[in-house]
Amino acid sequence: MNIPSSKASLVGKELKNIKSVLTSGKLSAGFYTARCTRLLEKLHNAKKIFLTTSGTHALEMASHLVGLEPGDEVVLPAFTFVSTANVFATRLIRPVFVDIRPDTLNIDERIIERALSSRTKAIVPVHYAGVGAEMDAIRRIAQKHRLYVIEDAAQGWNATYKNKFLGTLGDLGFYSFNHDKNFTCGQGGALVINNKKFFTRSEIVIDNGTNRAQFLRGEVDHYEWIDIGSRYQISEILAAFLYGQLEKHQQITEKRKKLYDYYYKNLVPLAKKECLRLPVIPRSCKSNKHIFYVLMENNKSREALRKDLNQHGIQATFHFVSLHSSPMGRKLGYRPGDFPITESVCDTLLRLPMYYTLTNKLQDHVIDRIYRYFDEKRPRN
Repeated sequence: MNIPSSKASLVGKELKNIKSVLTSGKLSAGFYTARCTRLLEKLHNAKKIFLTTSGTHALEMASHLVGLEPGDEVVLPAFTFVSTANVFATRLIRPVFVDIRPDTLNIDERIIERALSSRTKAIVPVHYAGVGAEMDAIRRIAQKHRLYVIEDAAQGWNATYKNKFLGTLGDLGFYSFNHDKNFTCGQGGALVINNKKFFTRSEIVIDNGTNRAQFLRGEVDHYEWIDIGSRYQISEILAAFLYGQLEKHQQITEKRKKLYDYYYKNLVPLAKKECLRLPVIPRSCKSNKHIFYVLMENNKSREALRKDLNQHGIQATFHFVSLHSSPMGRKLGYRPGDFPITESVCDTLLRLPMYYTLTNKLQDHVIDRIYRYFDEKRPRN
């Protein structure tokens, strides 16, 4: 038996949509790009959304839009994927790390102000596992210090914080539709424009720094290079695949909720015995159930359980390596020990298999192995 950590699945008309694109001969900026954009904006009540080639490129666009320059600083959690920091570091913008909360594993809003300096230009909260960071507090800090907020909602499409969708709460936000996300097209993303001051310039930055969008609307008689930018637009083929997924957003989200709840319910007895810790979702948040993880006592026990599961065909995995203790983090002046909660989580977190076609029967195999590892008898309802 082999149970992968994640797995992309066909859930709707993905292949039919792709065939229609190939038949039409229009492989960029076509019917499905427009349909996806409208659907995303409508579902999330977002002001303006652009589909991009990746979540990383969406964040790169955001960094251009807020006018970040070499020597500026942005504040972000040390517990995140490398793209969140790398987008800035490659432009000589310094990522300034902050530790995370021990409950949600999101940036600890209570210590953000300690990391601010005269060079800080933005705060980049990461909504880990589709659970919202404390955006009310973060926005108050940003307003007080006149900073931009760029939400890393790569894992957070279709999740909410206080009934508002993640990605729509900052000046800018972005999603990922990578192969391991709840909704995928293999490689893709979206940039959410919530601050109206960026509406016009975003059209330019996404199109190689040209005013081509205005030209296509007949507002100018030719288009030319007028700003920085790049080729960030998604292909029509990927948009066609993504639209097949987004049309089934309710079905996908409900299935993942059932899978998540099944893990949680069946692992509660082990949590009560303090064998492991389970995820925390605050009442203010509605998660999209992107990840199900457990936290072990220490790295030794995490690795022992991981290897045991792997040996039985279960691809349980750890997640991020703390950015501040990485080789690049050390070049920025950080050292192991700077952010103890981040380091503890990176050492002890174990992700269990989670994907749309996972079944309760397969989950039972995972759960039974975990009980056997702890030499505990699994309760049966």
